[in-house]
Amino acid sequence: MATEIFEIGSVSSRGQIAIPSDIRKEMGLEEGTKVLFVLEDSTLIMKKVTRETFAHITKPLREAEKKIKEEDVVDLVHKIRKAK
Repeated sequence: MATEIFEIGSVSSRGQIAIPSDIRKEMGLEEGTKVLFVLEDSTLIMKKVTRETFAHITKPLREAEKKIKEEDVVDLVHKIRKAK
């Protein structure tokens, strides 16, 4: 069964959030550990980045790299900027 820990934190004036010690211990978060933030609607998810998760996260980028030619990059950047 997954561990459930409920804690409340607050955002500092510099936008920093202290991760409660029980959660840091449970996740093995130490100084320098990389984390990924995903915002979906009003839900923020934080995930510890390991070699395995980094490989999974970057897989679509590596696959796209095989399909995109270097000379097409400038056009793609302009299309993405226009879409915003």
